[in-house]
Amino acid sequence: MYRPTLFQEDNRERLLAFMQANSFATLVSLVDGVPYASHIPLVATQQAEVVILRGHLAKQNPQWQAFADAQSLAIFTGPHAYISPQLYERHESVPTWNYIAVHAYGTPAILTRQDSPEQMAAMLDEMIEFYEETYKEHWHGLSHSFREGMMNGMVGFEMAVTRLEGKYKLSQNRSHTERENVSEALLQSTDPPAREVGIEMKR
Repeated sequence: MYRPTLFQEDNRERLLAFMQANSFATLVSLVDGVPYASHIPLVATQQAEVVILRGHLAKQNPQWQAFADAQSLAIFTGPHAYISPQLYERHESVPTWNYIAVHAYGTPAILTRQDSPEQMAAMLDEMIEFYEETYKEHWHGLSHSFREGMMNGMVGFEMAVTRLEGKYKLSQNRSHTERENVSEALLQSTDPPAREVGIEMKR
């Protein structure tokens, strides 16, 4: 990811919190030499200074079969907003976009019901607890054959992140006055994501 120095964010705790708050990610891998993407929820945790991503794909999705061929990239995005040049002091200015994004790289390790039943079950429990803890009792109350069928139709994975990059493009390259103009305009916007960007700029 292109990250000019002013926009770089490398604080692991901040990036982990962002991934957890914006967990519906885009997972990109190379399948037959061509970029291939899936849009899936990923649960991010940290274990002994290593960020771990866990999730699953449909077994019919060919992406998981290419995991061993090259690193994959998980892209997490958050609020974003158009920035009008009318908010700048100089007349000769152009529009831009403010946003936050985190890129996580690693090689996913495959988990299947047949080869890793306990890990697969633990991964699903973790995802249920993260997204809807009250559903856990319901899930375990379903028939064994139904749960087995669901798990047999998916491939789980665990990805230890080997490189983590954050980009917080929030007008850090502008003057104090311009940053104030932008953040105040965004806070007054009727667009919820734009207001979120304004809040981030105030932090």
